[in-house]
Amino acid sequence: MTLAAASHGFLSPTGVEIAFVLVGIATLGAALQTVTSRQLVHAALWLVVALGGVAVEYLLLTAEFIAWVQVLIYVGSVVVLLLFGLMLTKAPIGPSPDADSGNRWVALTVAGASAAALVWVVVDAFRATWIDLDGTVQGSAEVSGRSLFRFWVLPFEALSVLLLAALVGAIVLSRRGGDAKGAAETSAPAAGEERH
Repeated sequence: MTLAAASHGFLSPTGVEIAFVLVGIATLGAALQTVTSRQLVHAALWLVVALGGVAVEYLLLTAEFIAWVQVLIYVGSVVVLLLFGLMLTKAPIGPSPDADSGNRWVALTVAGASAAALVWVVVDAFRATWIDLDGTVQGSAEVSGRSLFRFWVLPFEALSVLLLAALVGAIVLSRRGGDAKGAAETSAPAAGEERH
């Protein structure tokens, strides 16, 4: 153990640790804006900021491959798919009163309890664990790819099927709305012609 590692403690954070905390606070703020926004498009754009903040956190943890997967898959694909679905289903662009169900306190209680449980589990599991920055790289493309395609293939494929089903559902909903509107427009002139 070097002298710098021995002198480093909890009360003397490095620049990377300070940046990690600041980006984490910004990401948490963007996530809160995502779930409290009454405009669906604004919520989707705040989701872009939150997911981008998570990607920056991965970069600060020297997991570059996971960071770029986060940007390409979540920011680049999932959010675009979400916005595409909002446009296809003709969701309201402005404030939507239907976006608020009135169960804020129940949702806040469940979210707080879930967050406390997750923080407790993570702190309990990694209490005495430190990342060895001088050791072997843990977030490299080789290590992450081997773990992804050996242990996480089924959830990865299930997510792709789920996204495809969401896109197909948005297209079906938009076509149903368009067919009903077209049928109403064609029946209105016909009724008018009968009156003459």
